[in-house]
Amino acid sequence: MKSSNTTIKIDGIDKKILRYLMDDARKPILEIARNIGISGAAIHQRLRKLESSGLIAGSKFVVNPRVLGYSTMAYIGIYLDRAMSNPKAVKALEKIPEVLECHYTTGNWSILIKVLCKDNEHLMHVLNKKIQQIEGVSRTETFISLNQQIDRQIEI
Repeated sequence: MKSSNTTIKIDGIDKKILRYLMDDARKPILEIARNIGISGAAIHQRLRKLESSGLIAGSKFVVNPRVLGYSTMAYIGIYLDRAMSNPKAVKALEKIPEVLECHYTTGNWSILIKVLCKDNEHLMHVLNKKIQQIEGVSRTETFISLNQQIDRQIEI
């Protein structure tokens, strides 16, 4: 594993370890070690190096929002009245639990957000009573996701 500025180079063993863990982060280290043909200690050492390099940002459980009743995913382009409103708008968006992601963008919108709501009525409430009430928001443009077709990480 070599690091140059902000990018790192990983070897074949690192790639194998990452592929196993990206497929199932709960896979036992010793099982990975047996499959790859190196010791569990070597796997732990490599994982520590990958974490310290910043390549691995942690592991997490993925909650299925549909089981909790959340079925409406939408992307909302937010037009701000002026660029100086960006930091204040983002701080206000952080306080809205339905907002999952927030991105500064090029193009027509100042900000693009991803929201998850229980249904269209909930989405309308979030739009009208929360997002459009933020100081600096002049208007929004909403796209409802009908069905997510691809969900993956970058290929290793």
